[in-house]
Amino acid sequence: MPTPKFAIASPVHCSLYDAEAVALNKHDLLRFIAMGTRRGVTGLPADVTRLLPAFGLAAYAAAKTLSVYAAESFRLRMHPWFDRWVLKQLQPGDHIISSYGYANECFKWVRQHGGKTFLDGGNSHPDNFWTILAEEHRRWKCPYPPMPRHHYQRSVAMMEHVDYVLAASKFVAQSFSERGFKPEQLLPHLRPVKLSVFKPAAGERPKNRPLTLISTGALCLRKGSPYLLEAVRLIQKRIPGVRLLLRKIIHSDIKPILAKYDDLPITWLGYVPYHELAKPLQQSDIFILPSLEDGLALTVLEALACGLPAVTTPNTGASDYIQAGVNGEVVPIRDPQAIAETVFKWAEKILAPGWQPRIQTNLEPLSFEHFEKTFIGQLRALGMVS
Repeated sequence: MPTPKFAIASPVHCSLYDAEAVALNKHDLLRFIAMGTRRGVTGLPADVTRLLPAFGLAAYAAAKTLSVYAAESFRLRMHPWFDRWVLKQLQPGDHIISSYGYANECFKWVRQHGGKTFLDGGNSHPDNFWTILAEEHRRWKCPYPPMPRHHYQRSVAMMEHVDYVLAASKFVAQSFSERGFKPEQLLPHLRPVKLSVFKPAAGERPKNRPLTLISTGALCLRKGSPYLLEAVRLIQKRIPGVRLLLRKIIHSDIKPILAKYDDLPITWLGYVPYHELAKPLQQSDIFILPSLEDGLALTVLEALACGLPAVTTPNTGASDYIQAGVNGEVVPIRDPQAIAETVFKWAEKILAPGWQPRIQTNLEPLSFEHFEKTFIGQLRALGMVS
């Protein structure tokens, strides 16, 4: 009898699924990857690639015509359509990897037909996600819920059909453990970083560069953006020449708050392709991401790979890779004063003569090779690889 294979179901493009698909295909364990896009994964053959470009086209049209929140709600409403499309392509005995609310019917079917279900735990448990962010939305009197309620309910319903959680961090694993999942169901699953793209700048820090802070993620309540902005206001009082680099990815929930900080020394980055994102990081001094909920913030790991100290919270997952005083600091959530004090401490080192932005971080766990070895090893331990 042939070895059962894996299906990966993702309506959106995600670098993690690329890595999983490539690793599984190398070991002849991938039946197919199904994506709601018009382009597949680079390097994967056509016979293991299933595409639903109409899904991506509809999501794109919504993004161009609706508000950010309405467009997201519309896209999430389409998940049952994607789910049914993938279901038609499964075979008895298949295992499946997917994420919150993407493939509920597929998860049920796979379990009924002898396969195992693997949840991509890129964020914390849906109830944990909702609890943390619902409180934050109340704090800021935000009219939007943390996520469209229909998607939250669909994500929660999916949990009863999960065999294993591919937990991106200790933060994710703890959120599932607190809700009844057993330790043997929680598999550590670090996302790889493209170390060929993200690397430190060469040479010493330019003497004439003002202290430059950077955050390359979206601006929203979930990412703790109000606390970042308030921290920069505090920092500016002691370091007047400080500047903040931000990408102009602004969610609806933060717009009224952002307007109150238009006096800050913000440099808005234009469109930056992913393969060029290392450049602004290499031209900065400290990375800051005070997220309230992030299963594993790849932006933090990318900054570390570029040699920047990173200031983040226990709720980003990336905090697992921070050594206090060595490559950054972990500060409490909702604490702009703690962020500012940490920046002051690092600024003393950075502004001293001869500083080189080459913070020591063990990058080996961030490589694709480490990801592949760990992932396939876990499947072998579960008896799914001969």
